[in-house]
Amino acid sequence: MFSVLFCVLSSNKVVAGLEDLLFYTITQGEEKISVARFLAALKSTGLLTSDPRLRDCMRQIHQAIQESVGTAMMDQELFRKCVGSNIVLLTQAIQRKFIIPDFESFTSLINHLYYNAQAQKGGKVANYIPQLAKFSPDLWGVSLCTVDGQRHAIGDTDMPFCLQSCVKPLEYALAVHESGTELVHRYVGKEPSGLKFNKLYLDEEDKPHNPMVNAGAIVISSLLKPGSNKAEKFDFMMDYLKRMAGREYVGFSNATFQSEKETGDRNYAIGYYLKEKRCFPSGVDMMAALDFYFQLCSIEVTCESGSVMAATLANGGICPITGERVLSAEAVRNTLSLMHSCDTVDFTVGLPAKSGVSGAVLLVVPNIMGVMCWSPALDRVGNSIRGIHFCQELVSLFNFHNYDNLRHFAKKLDPRRQTGHERNKSVVDLMFAAYSGDVSALRRIALSAVNMELTDYDTRSALHVASAEGHLDAVKFLTHTCKVNPYAKDRYGRTPHSCTVSGLFLSPLLKCICFSDGGTHLSMTLCSLGTAPWSRYYKSTRAFTHTH
Repeated sequence: MFSVLFCVLSSNKVVAGLEDLLFYTITQGEEKISVARFLAALKSTGLLTSDPRLRDCMRQIHQAIQESVGTAMMDQELFRKCVGSNIVLLTQAIQRKFIIPDFESFTSLINHLYYNAQAQKGGKVANYIPQLAKFSPDLWGVSLCTVDGQRHAIGDTDMPFCLQSCVKPLEYALAVHESGTELVHRYVGKEPSGLKFNKLYLDEEDKPHNPMVNAGAIVISSLLKPGSNKAEKFDFMMDYLKRMAGREYVGFSNATFQSEKETGDRNYAIGYYLKEKRCFPSGVDMMAALDFYFQLCSIEVTCESGSVMAATLANGGICPITGERVLSAEAVRNTLSLMHSCDTVDFTVGLPAKSGVSGAVLLVVPNIMGVMCWSPALDRVGNSIRGIHFCQELVSLFNFHNYDNLRHFAKKLDPRRQTGHERNKSVVDLMFAAYSGDVSALRRIALSAVNMELTDYDTRSALHVASAEGHLDAVKFLTHTCKVNPYAKDRYGRTPHSCTVSGLFLSPLLKCICFSDGGTHLSMTLCSLGTAPWSRYYKSTRAFTHTH
């Protein structure tokens, strides 16, 4: 595909052109656009006004709102000023170049899954930690964030809750990032145990089976920031989690921490067993490690901030909404492998996931998105009933499972692809714009993720149609700006050139494009596009004119 973006990459004039094209695309030919309409267009792509990447754009828009009287409107000049610093991101969004192109349709299906899961009743709120027992079992929220920073949330997504066991993959990832895989797995195994997460049990080498069970997580907590005091360790972990969350909400529940300490007899037993078996590094204070582990479990997030954390893992350790690398690729790879093999949802969901007794389920769809579900009602093994149901239905509907693409499997929806209906509509819009010579419409289409070389059922491109109809400006736009191939053949072997030349005359359009000075020289415009193909064009056309 010859894209508008690639033909204009390195001049200020071109950037202004992109801003104008973006304006034309959203306004659809109008001279002004309301701020509300612009923000609605952004929301439809999945971008939030709170996105850190859009900070400059939102500041300019806020200023425009303050200075306006009545409905805030933006003309072309003000629009350029507002979007200039974010033109690449906004162009990607409006072009539907993000990982999920049709975000509105996708989120509509997500909402349907949410309401289906909401109908799931039963289960009990965890009551062995008094602070967790205070939550209503009816609370239910789902938030997602894609690797491009597209966001969607539904339900109780702004209510803080404790990470509990969902912190285990996060602390493990940080330990590997800071200390390396070899050192970490000197103390902790990497295989599933087949037992409940809080079992008093070690593997044959007298190590915790993996970092996703309580014994492994307690040992991992002793490996973080060695040599530092409790306050420094806690601040270090909080800063790391905030960076993973794109500086969105990450808090701490002191009440839950105190409850954990008062009711954590099983974890104390695990701690003493680990100490007896010399599972901790030399010089580690077991009680300090347990204290730090209780603190980590009491860290609070919301569904929205948790989904950004999950998306950071899905994005190879780079936070999607800040662009900051938080984790090494090695740390992310190891973490996702363990999440996939060592959690209780590994078979039914088939994706890296971690659940916690607070009702949280952190789900990672590698290279696509992160999801955080939360509902305090738990099943008999301590997983959120609604959260697990949602994840299972998500994988049943979309081809996110690792093995969904095997041969002979039933095909599922792939939200990363545009539907055939969208492609057909793009072809119709493109052909009608070319047929009518509507350059403004062609500009809008060029910026909206449409391949300008799309063809109809006769393999005719928009350039074929514009040439046949004699629309000089449309032909110039398609050839000069969009770099549409002028030698592409339709099913009858005709090129746009041969569509222009018909019968016993040379079209005035062809003369305007190709010739000056009586038809003996190529125009400077065409020469600038490359001499080799256009020289063939010139020779074939001259041969035609001499013949006729």
